[in-house]
Amino acid sequence: MLELNELRQTRVYQEAREEGIEQGKRQTKLEMVPILLELGLSIQEIAKRLQLDEETVRATVENQP
Repeated sequence: MLELNELRQTRVYQEAREEGIEQGKRQTKLEMVPILLELGLSIQEIAKRLQLDEETVRATVENQP
């Protein structure tokens, strides 16, 4: 059985960890969209500043309650 330290050294673990970090960063950016919209930034400005495509920003705005 793999010990925790051995598991952390596997490629699968490293790739999964990196994917989780990237998903967390993306989620944080999406949570910023309504805040930046309230501050008066346009969808284009938000997309540029957060390094997201405009369609993703629009979809986020449309799905807000």
